[in-house]
Amino acid sequence: MLISTGEPSGDVYAGDLVRKLRDGCPDLDVFGLGGDQVQAAGATLVAHVRDVAVVGLLEVLRHLGDLRAVFDRILAEADRVRPDVAVLVDYPDFNLRLAAQLHRRGIPVVYYVSPQVWAWRRGRLRQIRHHVSRMLVLFPFEEAIYREAGVPVTFVGHPLVERLRPVADRDAFLTEVGLDPARPVVAVLPGSRRKEVAHNLPPLTGAAAILRARRPEVQPAIAAAAGLAHDTFAASGMHVVRDRTHALMGAATVGIVASGTATVEAALLDLPMVVVYRISPLSYALGRPLVRLERFAMVNLIAGRDVVPELMQGAFRAERVAEETLRLLDDPARRDVMRRDLGDVRARLGGPGATGRAAEAVAAFLARP
Repeated sequence: MLISTGEPSGDVYAGDLVRKLRDGCPDLDVFGLGGDQVQAAGATLVAHVRDVAVVGLLEVLRHLGDLRAVFDRILAEADRVRPDVAVLVDYPDFNLRLAAQLHRRGIPVVYYVSPQVWAWRRGRLRQIRHHVSRMLVLFPFEEAIYREAGVPVTFVGHPLVERLRPVADRDAFLTEVGLDPARPVVAVLPGSRRKEVAHNLPPLTGAAAILRARRPEVQPAIAAAAGLAHDTFAASGMHVVRDRTHALMGAATVGIVASGTATVEAALLDLPMVVVYRISPLSYALGRPLVRLERFAMVNLIAGRDVVPELMQGAFRAERVAEETLRLLDDPARRDVMRRDLGDVRARLGGPGATGRAAEAVAAFLARP
């Protein structure tokens, strides 16, 4: 089986999927593009996600040569091994091109974690219909989109539902990581990739300084993603918690969360939040006309309404972030309303067992003669 994912969140989902498949078929041979989680699950990596981790249109253009080299290595290995099925996880700019090449070689393609065709580039549906044997989607609203487009689709639910649990002892955890359980904690999630953090960290650092100045008891704490250099957050002045992101989110009073999968994680952990994000001005100017959304935060998209405040691009300023965060910190009733709304988001994500349902769909291709 070929696996291909190019981002940290996809690496987690792909790793869980490979483990589930190998539970039922211990001699399953898996190879491809992945990260530490895919490798730990027993796959042989042709390339690592760190080789392809770039963000924004301009950044991708600068790394086209590296991306092409990884693409060619994966195809060469697919030609040598001839896998029974390829499972492509998220990472659409790379994986949809890979799907086309695999389809030409007669290799069935299962796509796990849909490209955001509901947000932009809806023309990709035609490409998906021709090259993907089955789409496995995480959100229920995606299922109808693919059915109407004639793409075989299965709603499996979100794998994070079964992965995330709050810490058993909040006070003990906060004490362990050097935070005072008696004081408010603001979990700051600036993103998981170096370029992403470079764009998001300056206004987050400014917001943290404002919060400390106005509410000295508040403890802003950065959740540092694995793989980021240890000196990345040295100048931020914030407390840094490494490799315990979900525990910090579950224990915090409020979160400031970079838009993306982390907002879904925060919803599952019942964390009231402010959602932020920005990319380079030129990348934004080039990409914004293609986006069809009024909302960007995933929790707002799932709910179909504004559940959390979102500050994107020009609106993502230190003063605005601090203002929205203080509204949540100073108003327990506002936090309660947001938690109720986040509960509605959780209910739409499906019950536990998403990875098992995805594995069943993939196994159906492995069982074919």
